[in-house]
Amino acid sequence: MSETVTSRLAGFHKLPMEERLAQLARMFRLTPEELQQLRGNESLEPVLANQMIENAVGTFSLPLGLGLNMQVNGRDYLVPMAVEEPSVVAAVSFAAKIVREAGGFTAEADDSMMIGQVQVTRYGDPTVASERILEHKEQILALANSFHPSMVARGGGARDVEVRVLPAPEGPRGEPLLVVHILIDTQEAMGANLINTVAEGVAPLIEQITGGKVYLRILSNLADRRLARAMCRIPLAQLADFKMPGEEIAEGIAQASRFAQADPYRAATHNKGVMNGIDSVAIATGQDWRAIEAGAHAFACRRGQYRPLSTWHLEEGHLVGRIELPMALGTVGGPIKVHPGVQMSLKLMRTTSVRELAMVFAAVGLAQNFAALRALGSVGIQKGHMALHARCVAVTAGARGHWVEKIANLLVKAGHVKVEKARELLASLPPEDAPAPTGTNG
Repeated sequence: MSETVTSRLAGFHKLPMEERLAQLARMFRLTPEELQQLRGNESLEPVLANQMIENAVGTFSLPLGLGLNMQVNGRDYLVPMAVEEPSVVAAVSFAAKIVREAGGFTAEADDSMMIGQVQVTRYGDPTVASERILEHKEQILALANSFHPSMVARGGGARDVEVRVLPAPEGPRGEPLLVVHILIDTQEAMGANLINTVAEGVAPLIEQITGGKVYLRILSNLADRRLARAMCRIPLAQLADFKMPGEEIAEGIAQASRFAQADPYRAATHNKGVMNGIDSVAIATGQDWRAIEAGAHAFACRRGQYRPLSTWHLEEGHLVGRIELPMALGTVGGPIKVHPGVQMSLKLMRTTSVRELAMVFAAVGLAQNFAALRALGSVGIQKGHMALHARCVAVTAGARGHWVEKIANLLVKAGHVKVEKARELLASLPPEDAPAPTGTNG
């Protein structure tokens, strides 16, 4: 690459879009075709869309932005984020800048271990059935690995067999639930399809071993053997802002964290903020964001009460943040190799493995959460939200070009961020300054 890739691109948000693209082109040696993809001109061809899903009638676009300033384990990342909410990209970039100045995020991720579940019924004695399954573990694993020899050749495949006996749910059938877990290392794949193939493939053998009847055979999206973690330590003095000392802002963040740990109603919104960032990167990089969401929220309930995925506390003159959550990602399979926009996002991100990708995802979630709690614990969330929302309001009212920022600033200054107010401001402009009618106001 002709320029050093750094995530610290000062003033990037102030540049016209074409200048931003020119800078990326130099940094990543982008071809004219790749630049055209970033401009959003039919990056996903209709014929390709038709091959990806059923009943395709077109494509649907989201803004693609870059989260800046991200540094994880000493390496810089430009983070592609596909999202319609105006505050998400700005929040991640701002939070990452603060953490960067404090030494950046540290992160780690587990191996790509996923769970395939096989439900067994009519098995007789649960203790006897469990023992028989474990006695035949090697046979089950050998059969499981026969379905994906290429995965085994790459160092992955079925690793272990576990048996769970669950209390009988209420209803006419009082039989305890017997569930067999096949633990599978999916390597660089998210692994849903191969896990389902394995679970379906070993079902007849499990029926034979137990004398029972198998019903469900499918992966679990609670990928709690495939966790990603990130943390940061920020000196309190570095948090000073809003004419408030850093200690006071840090105390507000720590108190918000305590609130989320105690109250599921607050924890749900806390975690939604975490997922604002993670989902945006997941969409941009072609991940199954629904699976990530399901796993994250199930993991948040693992101790019997819905709790926050991230925590913050004060420690020896620092604010310390930590996050841990399941992160079932892939760099192969699904739309990842098919969608040209996804390939572009991964090129910009420069991760070399699915574990590295998971570490960046975790850091993004922690950064997003930090930005939200920093505002909540000080001046409130609306101040920052409204400043960014004002631009969308200005565009909706008909502002274009340089008038978008000007009208947005006037809306914020007036403390009245509404379309009607924006139209009133536009109407008050001298005729020579007013933007040409766009047809958006009727």
